[in-house]
Amino acid sequence: MIRLALRVRREDAEIALAELLELAPSGVEEREDGDVIEYAVYGAPGELPALPDLRAAAGGALVEITTQEVPDDWHERWKAFHRPVEVRREDRALRVRPPWEPADGATGVEDLVIDPGQAFGTGAHHTTRLCLELLLELDPGDACVDLGCGSGVLAIAAARLGWAPVLGLDHEAESVEATRANAAANAAVVEVRAFDLLHDGPAPTAPTVLANLLRPLLLHVARTGFSGGEAPRALVASGLLAHEADEVAAAFAEHHGLYEADRRHGGEWAALLLVR
Repeated sequence: MIRLALRVRREDAEIALAELLELAPSGVEEREDGDVIEYAVYGAPGELPALPDLRAAAGGALVEITTQEVPDDWHERWKAFHRPVEVRREDRALRVRPPWEPADGATGVEDLVIDPGQAFGTGAHHTTRLCLELLLELDPGDACVDLGCGSGVLAIAAARLGWAPVLGLDHEAESVEATRANAAANAAVVEVRAFDLLHDGPAPTAPTVLANLLRPLLLHVARTGFSGGEAPRALVASGLLAHEADEVAAAFAEHHGLYEADRRHGGEWAALLLVR
């Protein structure tokens, strides 16, 4: 097994990540090291992205590319990095765990089982956790759309908390399949279908919209709007570095009358609750 790591400048990391996920749609491991962000993928020789493609994806942001052999028991060691994540608000809580971790059986906790091996997004990353925190601040009900559902964490959480119907959208076939599988494993009613925010027209909308996306995609949604022309009543937006949050909040306020009601930070990341 080979670990292939791409190290890029922090200020250009989001663009490099968007390009890298085109080459590695099943997701990447992310590590922060000062002014550098490292994205890594694992695989057997011949399964990994080609070095010229990685260099092209990183462009001028590239610091270095490294490769490293990992032990044969890497799959078991990898499991140790995926621990349950709990998000709590007063008497409501969400616990997201991988399949090999047992449920804790606590009352008042929605227990979600997400397979981190299928698609990008397991609940542990700051951006996903921040979205879950903001989701708990909202009153469940009516329809909900998850733009860029990844492994389905947010869509499944919304369905389990009481939103209905719930629609998950992603342009990656692997993410669509992973969300469907994870929804079934959690007895969550979630419709999932492929949708490309850049090429398939305005984003589908609902009273509640979840958008854990990168800054360029969030700004694209702000500019192109929502299907039917009506903005959601509440939009949870993340995938943002902290210094990008003001720009995204201003864009949705200008184009859709959505104003910032809450902002959360985790590490270098931020999430916004925008309402009208």
